[in-house]
Amino acid sequence: MDCLFCKLIAGEIPSTKIYEDEKILCFKDIAPQTDVHLLVTPKEHICCANAITSENSGIVAYIFEKIPEIAKSVGVTDYRIINNCGEGAGQTVKHLHFHILSGPNLNEKLV
Repeated sequence: MDCLFCKLIAGEIPSTKIYEDEKILCFKDIAPQTDVHLLVTPKEHICCANAITSENSGIVAYIFEKIPEIAKSVGVTDYRIINNCGEGAGQTVKHLHFHILSGPNLNEKLV
């Protein structure tokens, strides 16, 4: 599989890790749209939100349980969470991930 995030998870490509455990990886976005722009992804390859099933949905709940802890670790309490599903919605890496965005330049138009 030629998945950028799978390669990041495997350590084949460097990233600026913010948080990692046995289930997820959080790292800084390489092209940040705000002062804080992090990506949180499951280590298990799930292509997108359309591929979430009853068998793998627990990882999404786990990610949302960890997001407040991750945000707090980088000093933010107010943030936006975004998931893009499909090319037409702006998904450029076909591996489920959630953007954590925060900062003074975060406005209503940045979604």
